Amino acid sequence: MYALLTRLERSAVTLREASTFVVSLIVAEVFYKFHSFSLECVAFLATWTAMSALIDLGARLLRKRTSAPHDGNESTIA
Repeated sequence: MYALLTRLERSAVTLREASTFVVSLIVAEVFYKFHSFSLECVAFLATWTAMSALIDLGARLLRKRTSAPHDGNESTIA
């Protein structure tokens, strides 16, 4: 974990991971009642990973969409 945190930029950790951590923690606290700390911890970590992956995917798609070259020749499909 330490190696991961030192390799990432602080802004990436703060903006992306901290926000997904908080949302995942709330989801885990409200919905996960497995009566086992280990199961709830694994479910929380899986939720955090999934939310982080979704945010990353959304950011990549948004970057790809905004950086796509616009040539002005829009074709319409009938």
